[in-house]
Amino acid sequence: MKPPSFEYHAPRSLAQTLDLLARYGAEARILAGGQSLMPQLNMRQIRPASLVDVNGVRGLDQIKTGPQALTIGAMVRQRDAELSADVRAHCPLLAEALPLIAHQQIRNRGTVGGSLAFADPSAEIPTVAATLDAEILVRSARRQRTLGPEQFFTGVHTTALAPDEIVAEVRFPAWPAGTGWSFQEVVRRFGDLPLAAAASVIRLGSDGKIAEARLTLAGVGPVPIRLRQAERQLRGEQPGPDLFAAAVALADDAMEPASNVHASAAYRRHVVKVLARRALEEAVSRARGAG
Repeated sequence: MKPPSFEYHAPRSLAQTLDLLARYGAEARILAGGQSLMPQLNMRQIRPASLVDVNGVRGLDQIKTGPQALTIGAMVRQRDAELSADVRAHCPLLAEALPLIAHQQIRNRGTVGGSLAFADPSAEIPTVAATLDAEILVRSARRQRTLGPEQFFTGVHTTALAPDEIVAEVRFPAWPAGTGWSFQEVVRRFGDLPLAAAASVIRLGSDGKIAEARLTLAGVGPVPIRLRQAERQLRGEQPGPDLFAAAVALADDAMEPASNVHASAAYRRHVVKVLARRALEEAVSRARGAG
């Protein structure tokens, strides 16, 4: 299969990129890693008039640490983030999720920003971003804005990005002491997108009770689903199987799983609750070790 014809642009700076997006708007597509874009082009699912290749844009491929956040540029390759000591030290939940993405050859080209912009509701990086309340910096020639995951992800492969905007970087908040994490997923075979996934972050207080809890489900709705009601129920409680079972039971009303050739909605609904319990248990275990 061959892609439709298009104009090709290779800007060397972010300013040039934003000017091109302002000029072409919805008629343009950004080429970063190309792991999702190229199949769409080859299958004629999209027919952009212009392709803006940002692989030569300077300054979007950096990982920076600070007292408040770990900042990852949109063009950082997933494999580079996976191997980064800074990511392992400052955002272990992301470090745990990255090796689960597809195959190494895919991660060699796929980018952190590209995964966010593609917004697959089963994908690992959007799930981590939702769990950690990451800040997604969005740029255009006319403005700059910072969006939280619940603002940014609006549906299946749909975001709040305007046609002239690009993801510039994502900031993951600093990792507090005494915090545990876990990322759990089920796939049909290694390298596939998850049928369902769950991510959790737990911080324990000095009394051993849960001081803070995060719990996110993926693959069971149009966007990653933060179980905020469950998180409220977990806070201030002594961790244990009964508490986790009660919290995970609250997921039923939040989920909108779909059936397809890979798995039924009923299977996804069941397995994601199993994954959520495992994620809570492992996060608590790690929090106890970190404390």
